[in-house]
Amino acid sequence: MTRKVTSDAEFIALVALTTSLVAMSIDTMLPALGAMASELGAAHANDRQLILSVFFAGMSVGQLVYGPLSDSTGRKPALYLGIALFMVGGAICALTRTFTWLLVGRALSGFGAAGPRIVSVALVRDAHSGSSMARVMSFVQTVFILVPVLAPSVGQAVLTVTTWRAIFAALVVVAALNVVWLAMRQPETLPPALRAPFSLRSIGYGCAETFRNRIALGYTLGSGFVFGAFISYLSMSQQVFQEQYGLGSLFPVFFGLLASAIGLASFVNGKLVMRFGLRRLARTALVINCALCLCALLVTWALGGHPPLFAFVVFMLICFFCNGLLFGNFSARAMEPMGHVAGVASAVIGSVSGAIALLMGTLFGRAYDGTVLPLVAGFTSSALLALLVTEVAERGTERAAEPAFER
Repeated sequence: MTRKVTSDAEFIALVALTTSLVAMSIDTMLPALGAMASELGAAHANDRQLILSVFFAGMSVGQLVYGPLSDSTGRKPALYLGIALFMVGGAICALTRTFTWLLVGRALSGFGAAGPRIVSVALVRDAHSGSSMARVMSFVQTVFILVPVLAPSVGQAVLTVTTWRAIFAALVVVAALNVVWLAMRQPETLPPALRAPFSLRSIGYGCAETFRNRIALGYTLGSGFVFGAFISYLSMSQQVFQEQYGLGSLFPVFFGLLASAIGLASFVNGKLVMRFGLRRLARTALVINCALCLCALLVTWALGGHPPLFAFVVFMLICFFCNGLLFGNFSARAMEPMGHVAGVASAVIGSVSGAIALLMGTLFGRAYDGTVLPLVAGFTSSALLALLVTEVAERGTERAAEPAFER
């Protein structure tokens, strides 16, 4: 099949933009959460966190749909549907006069954003394989990591010249440009002969296979717990930095600094995982994270939930670095025994872990009381639970049965 895009560079840029719609729709609006909740009459100060929570809820449900849908209809129709729903949701958010409709728009945007998130990876898999696919995905991941570093600053810049509604309008415009680029330059990568009928039975089978396999289930739960800590941070970050520590417009700088720790961890993981093995590297990072969180929880409690800013930032940097070593490795370990149902299993693992993360992140986010104690408690609980479920999952597995790269 002849590709219309003129080079690998254009293909990478297109996939990176498509994938980054998720990160942009989360991170650009973080500085504006307080303004949205205040203008639209949210009942409680912590209700602003729902602007993120309902987005993740919609995305968690959507992941179960778009993988099988793209296998049935082709990649581009599934992408068009997802981006269209994302744009409709963004338009509702930009025009709404009530907090309830803002949440409806965010949930719809999240459901739509699951399409670009899931199907863009399938585009790469269709067009590349082996080391070529790894190369493309590494470049895409690099761009994806840069978005959380820069997006809050973009959102803050928009707020200096106009209102938060312009952030949603800008996201709709970016999504529209994305659709035009896809339509004009990217051909369908899944020919009709290779498509499979959409079936709820296949989704149910993938769920059953995932839940029956101890490794897959353990690391799916572990991924949910680890990501839950990250969601709790996203939910509280604007309140913690702008209100508790009084950083105001410097919030994006600190957010970007912490986000860079995850990017650095991804780079380091790529260098070390082949040398030390996925399991050993992830377990070491998780044990260190548990020890650090327990110490930080005791210190934070002793200080009444108000540790010095410098100490808090150092703690979060180390936590984010450790978690950055876990995200990819946990997902890979969960998928390892699921090769016979890889497509559906990937959607199931993403959806289930996302639902767990949303539950935990929302629980600790709603507990925010003007101190960082709920946040540190959330990271501690998540790390300990992740260690528990992964240790139970690995119990009884023999080293000789592990894949070659683990030795």
